Amino acid sequence: MAQSAAKAPWMLAAALWCGAPLALVPPASAQTTAPTSAVKARMADYIVAVVNQESVTAFEVRQRVQRIQAEGQRTGARMPEAAQLEREVLDSLIDERAILSQAREGGIRVDDGDVERALANIAAQNQISVVTLRDRMVSEGMDFNRFRATVREQIIVERMREREVSQRVRITDTEVEDFIEKQRGQRAGEVEYNIAQILIAVPEGASAAVLAERRAQAESAMARVRGGEDFAAVAKAVSQDANRERGGEIGLRPADRLPDLFLETVRPLSAGALVPTLVRSGAGFHVLKLVERREGSAFRVTQTRARHILLRVSDASNRDAAVRQMREWRTQIERGTRRFEDIARERSEDGSAPSGGDLGWASPGQFVPEFEQAMTALPPGGLSEPVVSRFGVHLIQVTERRDVALDNKQLRDQARAALREQKFEEAYGEWLKEMRARAYVERREAPQL
Repeated sequence: MAQSAAKAPWMLAAALWCGAPLALVPPASAQTTAPTSAVKARMADYIVAVVNQESVTAFEVRQRVQRIQAEGQRTGARMPEAAQLEREVLDSLIDERAILSQAREGGIRVDDGDVERALANIAAQNQISVVTLRDRMVSEGMDFNRFRATVREQIIVERMREREVSQRVRITDTEVEDFIEKQRGQRAGEVEYNIAQILIAVPEGASAAVLAERRAQAESAMARVRGGEDFAAVAKAVSQDANRERGGEIGLRPADRLPDLFLETVRPLSAGALVPTLVRSGAGFHVLKLVERREGSAFRVTQTRARHILLRVSDASNRDAAVRQMREWRTQIERGTRRFEDIARERSEDGSAPSGGDLGWASPGQFVPEFEQAMTALPPGGLSEPVVSRFGVHLIQVTERRDVALDNKQLRDQARAALREQKFEEAYGEWLKEMRARAYVERREAPQL
């Protein structure tokens, strides 16, 4: 949803099956040189490969090649030679057909609602309705029903890929812990700690009696803190270091700028925890408290606070009407004639309506992908175009963002997700090899002119 698409001239091409967004791309007819009759004859459609019971046509190959070339021109990516690109695209389509064939045998189905949502998202990316999308395709000589079928097939392929490959990815608790420890090691210098201390100094060369006296003073200070007295107040009263007036706090410092003795002592603690025993250093006896831990970027997450207006829909006509209504409200909000929260309270069909559509703070992965992609692309204060999801049509506004440290569960979930991504491609490659080996593939030459 968040990705923009070219808007003119108009032609639709299916995305690469690996999950790239469907988008409007320039048509082949936009070429400046008209094809000769011989070229036109060669461009006639024919079957170039049969995979099990599925066929791949020359038109599909050309269409996908054009889409890749258009995307390459837009991004400045280096393209292979035309003949090589055609071979690679054909191989990709053969793989896709092999997957599609097995998906059909495995009973994977996509209902009309899923296809309609995908089409609505394509239209919304280009800020048009599905009706306009269809009309523009027809005006370019494209078969909208065939395009709809292609969208359905791509959803089936992606679901098959996700289902089969995900079953092959296994991640153990040991791997998760090892991943986290490795990240900690790499980011150790980025972690910052704010430590508060109560120092009872011990003179150099102190006698045993003096040593015992100073230890007793430190133990007394620790007992007062454990007994419920405020750490800062005790530090101001008895501590003998330069930070006593700040309650003993030394302030946030990177791990590599802290004494190893302090770092090893506070590293296992949660923020607010007291080190359970006295710490002895060359300066004396320390009562230590971890005031704050600020993790490096590997252990932080960006949370978003957003609000939305939701209109639930039952069919395509209702959906298009909801999109039009959302656009009208969006214009009113931008002009300042109506407030987002007022419209949400009056018209939103979601449980968040009484609070003006406020969804509270959310971490990545909390919402459905269509919603999250659109939300993530918005700056604070930003207002989305209408977004179609399985729940209906949304209008989204981001109100705030913040970076927060991950708790232990979130940290493990993040590690597991990263490991899954690392293993997914390898597992996919192995699965695809098996698919190819099982599939019947017949490649065909172009018909003679």
